[in-house]
This record gives sequence, structure tokens and C-alpha cells, in this order.
Amino acid sequence: MGRTVNAEITSLLDQEVYTQKGIFVGRVDDAVLDPENSVVSGLALGDVNRELFDQKGKGIVIPYRWVTAIGDIIIIRHLSRNAKAQQKDS
Repeated sequence: MGRTVNAEITSLLDQEVYTQKGIFVGRVDDAVLDPENSVVSGLALGDVNRELFDQKGKGIVIPYRWVTAIGDIIIIRHLSRNAKAQQKDS
């Protein structure tokens, strides 16, 4: 499940996303909403770090539950550098 929407969604847009270990993940292009439960369920990222993700498309969607902090940047729990391999297995 996502978190209750407390802040304006627009405050998330264009923010850079980093892991807890300081690795750049991407930039927020959009938020994925669950209107039935009034929560943000994911973040659509563009400008994605290709070392972490092997995406042929423009971006990825990460679950909002991975977010640990929001401020001048967004911090998510750390992803292993083999996220590419994990993606292929799923």
C-alpha cells in the first residue's frame, strides 16, 4: 500500500531520487495514484540510472513504499547494483 496523500503531488514532480547510499536512481516524472484509497502508490521515474535498470522504454515505476524520506530530494531504500538481473527474473 502507498502512503496517504498529505502533500501536493506537484511537490514530488521533477525531484531527483537517490538510494539511501547516495546512488542516483532517476527523476520523478509523475505520481501513480490509487484514488479509491487516496494514496500515492508509485512514482514514475524518467532519466533513469542505466547502471541500475535495463529499461528499453523511457522510464520505470517504483513502489511508493520504497520511499524513506522526501525533502529537497527523494530517498528510497537501497537497491542492489544487480537490479538489472532482478528485473529479468521477475
